[in-house]
Amino acid sequence: MSEFISPAKPIIGDEEREAVDRVLRTGMVAQGPEVAAFENEFSAHFVPGRPSVAVNSGTAGLHLGLLAAGVRAGDEVIVPSFTFAATGNSVALTGGTPVFVDIEPETFSLDPVAVAAAITPRTKGIMPVHLYGHPARMRELEAIAAEHGVDLYEDAAQAHGASLDGRPVGSFGEFAMFSLYPTKNMTSGEGGMVTTATDEIARRVKLLRNQGMEKQYENEIIGFNARMTDIHAAIGRVQLGKVDAWTKARQANAAFFDANLRGVVVPPVLEGAVHVYHQYTIRVPQDRDGFVAALKSEHNVGAGIYYPIPNHRLPSLAPFAPGVDLPETERAAREVVSLPVHPSLSQSDLERIVVAVNTVSGAGA
Repeated sequence: MSEFISPAKPIIGDEEREAVDRVLRTGMVAQGPEVAAFENEFSAHFVPGRPSVAVNSGTAGLHLGLLAAGVRAGDEVIVPSFTFAATGNSVALTGGTPVFVDIEPETFSLDPVAVAAAITPRTKGIMPVHLYGHPARMRELEAIAAEHGVDLYEDAAQAHGASLDGRPVGSFGEFAMFSLYPTKNMTSGEGGMVTTATDEIARRVKLLRNQGMEKQYENEIIGFNARMTDIHAAIGRVQLGKVDAWTKARQANAAFFDANLRGVVVPPVLEGAVHVYHQYTIRVPQDRDGFVAALKSEHNVGAGIYYPIPNHRLPSLAPFAPGVDLPETERAAREVVSLPVHPSLSQSDLERIVVAVNTVSGAGA
């Protein structure tokens, strides 16, 4: 059988190894000049004019961003249930309440109609997820937030370089979080980046990540240790120089799938949206799990399911959502399959994936 095609694959090259060695030779490996440079370069690359703050994980970025934006115990933040648990966890960690609402089927992100219906006097903010690298319906969500006087936050963990109407993801909310986990479109090995609307929010995130202090031993607030190391920042700086080419490769791979896949529902792209395809996610309406198993057993092609259990049904988060009914979320959890789309795929890999999907779906090669 042909070599296994993995559903996701981090790309680490000689340049990243050399950057790590360079930092190690300096003897300064904690948060230092590499982190500061990475923050500046990340802002310039993805969200010009907005400050960025590096942290040690995407989850930490969401948690600290919400705290810095003023979310406190008793506040509600409207979030999707169809996402990784970190979205809901981050709200709960502030002492606030994640309010799970349904998604709309095209973007797999928050349904604006459901969001508007869920706003209460306790609503502090709305936090869409730009899932799979496609921007959420930010035009509508921005209008709802403005109408009701609530904040807008962005979980942009999977959406480096995505945009809507020429406006980059990460520039809509009070803050946005980009994950730098190994399988994201770019990585720092581990980490996250928080982009903020104001210097004041950025300063609060910096305090929160560093035990509440800007100057050593002058702790202003209660904080955490959520610092990024210079080792990780050095990796991220190298990857910044590669991510645009990788994104173009992902988009080209996605276009090949769009043109050639049969018997499945390929992901739509909204007018005005730039999709960066962290995942190429199809829908398989019938026997999704059998479909995924057959891809692997019969064709040695891996695929991912993101996410099989919605947040509102997880034991950890279900107490926040008694009696919640989210039909589009449940349908997506039954149907989604993410195919390999990473930049390291060869043309023969892409052709194998197409043959596998079309054969298993019954549409032929």
